[in-house]
Amino acid sequence: MNAPNRTQHIRLTSHPEPGQATTRFPIRWGAADPSERGPVIGSVTSPADRNVIGSHGGSYSVNRALAISARALNPLARPDLHNTHPVVSIGPYPQWSDPERIVSLDPWGHMVGEVFAREIATGTDIRPTIAVTKARLNMPEILAAMAARRIAPDGGILLANGDISVTKIAVDPVWWLPGIADRFGTSERELRRTLFEQTGGMFPELITRPDMCLFLPPIGGATAYVVGEVAALADPKRTVACRVHDECNGSDVFGSDICTCRPYLVHGIEECVKEAQRGGAGLIVYNRKEGRALGEVTKFLVYNARKRQEGGDSAATYFERTECVAGVQDARFQQLMPDVLHWLGIRRIDRLMSMSNMKYDAIVGSGIEVVERVPIPPELVPPDASVEIEAKKAAGYYTPEPSSTSLDAVKGRNLERY
Repeated sequence: MNAPNRTQHIRLTSHPEPGQATTRFPIRWGAADPSERGPVIGSVTSPADRNVIGSHGGSYSVNRALAISARALNPLARPDLHNTHPVVSIGPYPQWSDPERIVSLDPWGHMVGEVFAREIATGTDIRPTIAVTKARLNMPEILAAMAARRIAPDGGILLANGDISVTKIAVDPVWWLPGIADRFGTSERELRRTLFEQTGGMFPELITRPDMCLFLPPIGGATAYVVGEVAALADPKRTVACRVHDECNGSDVFGSDICTCRPYLVHGIEECVKEAQRGGAGLIVYNRKEGRALGEVTKFLVYNARKRQEGGDSAATYFERTECVAGVQDARFQQLMPDVLHWLGIRRIDRLMSMSNMKYDAIVGSGIEVVERVPIPPELVPPDASVEIEAKKAAGYYTPEPSSTSLDAVKGRNLERY
């Protein structure tokens, strides 16, 4: 990489210079007009324009740094957004301008090339935080469901070879810090300080730039898979089936049988296909929260602790073993999860494929009606996952039938949160 392509000056403080304007692109979160709201600018190629803490790409920003270090990427390179616009139109919906409904993503993140075309044309590096494309899903369990005649191909939504036509939406997190603090019942000042301290001081602007109220956290986002018409999700005359799924790489991808994650995910997809074929729409929201947002290393350590404890794996100690290793039983905290549902204009979910009280309470608490909760069919629970499912039922997960493990067996662990 040629030296002229980058500055040699390193700025060691994030405090603004005396008399310096905070930013020429102020953010007015919740404004109905995107021009009034302002663009989200986290690009490192134009630091003078940045109006957020952090940078685009989340955890992948580190890979960008490595690519630049390896001289494989020009640090001043900007994306060519020609022909990258969404394949279907989404929004705007009233929820986009409700600062109580959306605090963890940019509602206009998929439309920056359209709504901020003038700013981009004059040299401002504004990048999408949401992308919308078309795709097909193919899973062997869907072929098995077709063979069992639970679902049938229609030539559009479900093809004869088992392919499912979907609209696929990738969403990067964009946190409006005042709203995030409110969701978690704390002050913005305390939230900023905790984020700064618990990331090892990675983002000093959390402390030094109170004028910057947006944060691009270095975490994974979410992917939404819509079966049927995307517009149907916001149509009160049409029905919606939904599965909100938290990442479980071992099960979802490799079929590990110690949990019910992949079976429940596939069940949700099957129900989404049925709903779309009935004229409604199906939605899978896949959140990057591996190992209850504690990570895969912690997750595998917990597996070992569960299997090796005296008496073997047990529903009564299922959550306790996680807390012993990680210090907390679950870090997924679903307060931010409904934001993507509001972004899609959803006001009612007719069939929610989830037993989780945390997810249900967060969705209903955000103002979305849930008509029916659908538990995983017993025949889909792998034998080695029986401990997990019984522990969750005893801890308050939704089930139409009583658990064989009493709640007393998991007492004293604040499990009502689960």
